[in-house]
Amino acid sequence: MPWDRDAERWGPPRRVPPGAWVVGPVVVALLQVVGSLGASRGQPAARDIDALGVALLLVGPVALALSRRWAVPCLVVSGLAVAVWLALGYPYGPVFAAYAVLTVVVIARGGRWVAWSVAGMVVAGQALRGWAAPGTGWSWAGTAGLLAWLLVALAVAEVVRGRRDRMVATIAARREERRRREGEERLLIAQELHDVVAHHMSLINVQAGVALHLAERRPESVEPALRAIRDASSEGLAELRSLVDVLRADHTPAPRTPAVRLARLGDLVERSRVAGLEVTVDRTGSVGEVPAAVDLAAYRIVQEAITNVVRHAHARRATVSLDHGADALTVVVEDDGRGADLDRVAEGDGLVGMRERARALGGSVDLDRSPLGGLRVTASVPVREGSST
Repeated sequence: MPWDRDAERWGPPRRVPPGAWVVGPVVVALLQVVGSLGASRGQPAARDIDALGVALLLVGPVALALSRRWAVPCLVVSGLAVAVWLALGYPYGPVFAAYAVLTVVVIARGGRWVAWSVAGMVVAGQALRGWAAPGTGWSWAGTAGLLAWLLVALAVAEVVRGRRDRMVATIAARREERRRREGEERLLIAQELHDVVAHHMSLINVQAGVALHLAERRPESVEPALRAIRDASSEGLAELRSLVDVLRADHTPAPRTPAVRLARLGDLVERSRVAGLEVTVDRTGSVGEVPAAVDLAAYRIVQEAITNVVRHAHARRATVSLDHGADALTVVVEDDGRGADLDRVAEGDGLVGMRERARALGGSVDLDRSPLGGLRVTASVPVREGSST
């Protein structure tokens, strides 16, 4: 649409520079006075321009200079001056210049009915032409020309107002869309922070408990637990730095660590094994490249599910199944735990985050009991555009 292109090219409507409110009225005053004196030479029947006529010619430019604050009263005064000019039989000419500009200004600011009412006042002045000064040139042709000129001026003002309103609405809609996207980005970052912190802190907590337990009985076995704590904290800090870099206002450097993907499930499995949880991964279907958003969502879902198992399930074994279907990637995480509460896990932030990730891509996440004895998390995420519809 034309106003969409204008909004993109010019941005929001700008305020008139302060200097224009001085220079503009001066130019209009010269135009009205000099132009009317020139026009009077071709209208011998009209009334000669005297001191009163010059005063009426200057009313419009003065009103234009004051219209920055009092646009509606200035339009009324300018229209009244034009009506009196016409009623007294002065010659036709550029006396309408200031009045036309004020009409556009007032209609653009929402004073449509005031502008049309003042136009009626100008028509009344034309109807009275010759009454105060007989023989000054009233004619049907002059009246018809005036009416046509007024309609054109009002139509132009309405077009300007409509275009301005549509431009403002377009800009407001784009700002709202930008705010919505920023909100979605903040939500994604919050999900990333939750997943990173919850997973690594859970592993650190479990390994710290193991280290304390072994410190008294088998001190020589404490070192692997401490190494696991070091590795988990180091990786967690690296991921947090990458997320914080995204929030920086200036030009951000490249991420310090590779983006997490399903290809790094081996690291997740190894960390879980050190924490005392045996995790096996099974892939079926046509394993190939999947969209980056789907890859990240699947990895985070597996990570959050494993974190819940470590924290709540008291499990020794967990299985991760990845089914690469033609239209969707299905992830199933099961454990043999006994301590997890289905209702508690269903209401936790972890499952809510998993569902939000899947829902954002047109997928879903379900939670139920597993034949292994613990819980089963099933997530399905479309891998083809439009497959979710």
